[in-house]
Amino acid sequence: MAIITVSGLPGSGTSTTCKLLQEKLGWPYVNAGDFFRLLATDHGISLAEMGRRAEADGQVDRQLDERMVQLARQESLLIMEGRLTGWMALRQGLPALKVWCHAPLEIRAGRVGHRDHQTPEEAVSAIAARERSEHQRYHRHHQIDLDDLTLYDLVLDTAELSPEQVAARILATLELPR
Repeated sequence: MAIITVSGLPGSGTSTTCKLLQEKLGWPYVNAGDFFRLLATDHGISLAEMGRRAEADGQVDRQLDERMVQLARQESLLIMEGRLTGWMALRQGLPALKVWCHAPLEIRAGRVGHRDHQTPEEAVSAIAARERSEHQRYHRHHQIDLDDLTLYDLVLDTAELSPEQVAARILATLELPR
């Protein structure tokens, strides 16, 4: 497989996992969140405003998805991070190892709160609001249920495994091109 998609909810360890995979494999790495932030900058609006626009207009996510799919088709080897990258790979017929990183909300909130300098309560509240919004948005605009993990080749518990163990499990599953 030439593509690894790494998905998960906020604070599940997807960025850490992707950075470790990039270090070990030397493959290019793209993050859908970075593209989303770039779209907001291109439109001269805040990230929160971009999120509100995405809730109202499915074209926002489709534009993001299109950029990610174009990159995947251009690169012979690629690590893709994003909530919907596994779904994109599936729907576009891209040869990918699809990974979902999972951790309980309390663990994820602790990670996000530490990163964003929030109290645990603030982080739980922010994550819960974001997840409600994304679940509704992805269901309405893409007919995707984020709770459906059946498409993933690997579902890894990042509360139980260290980042290095998560990366090692992915690498052990990966079929590298010859």
